[in-house]
Amino acid sequence: MSKNNPHFSPTPFIRGVNIGAWLVLEKWITPSVFEGTDAVDQWTFDATPGARDKLTTHWSTFFDQTELRRIADTGINALRIPIGYWAYDNTGTPYLSGADAYLERAVHWARESHLKVWIDLHGAPGSQNGNNHSGRAGSMDWQEDDNLQKTIDALIKIATKYGTSAYGDVIIGIELINEPSSWGKNNFTKTKSWTIQAYRAVRAATQNTKLQLIMHDSFQPAANWSDVLSQLFGQRGKFAMDTHPYQLYTDADNALNQDEHVSKACAWSTSLFKPYHDARIPVYAGEWSANSNVCVNPDGSTLNGTSSSQICKVAGCQCVADTDPDNWSVHTKTQVRRYVDAQLQTFEKWSNGYFFWNWKGPGGWNFLNGVAQGWIPSPISSFAKVC
Repeated sequence: MSKNNPHFSPTPFIRGVNIGAWLVLEKWITPSVFEGTDAVDQWTFDATPGARDKLTTHWSTFFDQTELRRIADTGINALRIPIGYWAYDNTGTPYLSGADAYLERAVHWARESHLKVWIDLHGAPGSQNGNNHSGRAGSMDWQEDDNLQKTIDALIKIATKYGTSAYGDVIIGIELINEPSSWGKNNFTKTKSWTIQAYRAVRAATQNTKLQLIMHDSFQPAANWSDVLSQLFGQRGKFAMDTHPYQLYTDADNALNQDEHVSKACAWSTSLFKPYHDARIPVYAGEWSANSNVCVNPDGSTLNGTSSSQICKVAGCQCVADTDPDNWSVHTKTQVRRYVDAQLQTFEKWSNGYFFWNWKGPGGWNFLNGVAQGWIPSPISSFAKVC
């Protein structure tokens, strides 16, 4: 359990990885699946000729029991598995069903390896954020028509199956929705009202009294969730929040050198996690990464930037974002490891757990490669204290 947040969760401390791009396609992680098509997301891919056979092959080969055992050997104790609503109702869409059978298979594998599973509704009707990882890029119609209710309907189907006592030893949580935008066509107030409605409806469909229902923070600070947290206070840890503290996607973050990235990760203790601690609400880092947009000089000093052709001024300088980890220098690996260790130290002390994104992927997004190459500790709990 977290040392500073020990009593708010019915589950043990979670050290996990995401099994992304498996049951919800993400082209940047698995470009080979999309070869020969103009598809950009699951919506367009599933409409292409031969999609059913390609999906079946991908589901059967991308993630298997051998890979799960490799993950378990690193000290990981849980998997966060994204899935789309269309696995439970694809009516009126080009989406192909069938993913739930593979989710069920993974749950049984996890049980055999003594891992826990968190089911993450990664794609919602209408798309909750307009990103390709929601299933449909460019659309953000989640709050239009009856899509909010359809999302709850899909969650109820998940909870009715996986929230039973039969799965109580392995399923620890269901995430109501992943990364709903709080801008554009999404109204944040409506998102919060939906959260309470969804929590109560899904809770009523579960038998497992310890099952957590988790909501992503919509990239809003805890203070902006205070009304929801107060209404769901007293659930004995059965409601939790998920935050994804990447330091990659804002101009402010991309202006930092690695020392500043490390300092910011250490400061999450008060800036990010303490408000949930004070509200007695469990909080998880449901996604995080080894990546920061920095460049590393041969002497080990770092610069802010993403491209060696634009930033690096001396021979041997490497930028994390555009250099394959197989070719990282000792100094680059050391700087990436410092950032990883800072995040792990903060998560272990101030959160209820975390899930690295992703177990497999390009560059610094590959957990198993990180362990093999030493920029992720193994076992995962053997991080250096840098904060």
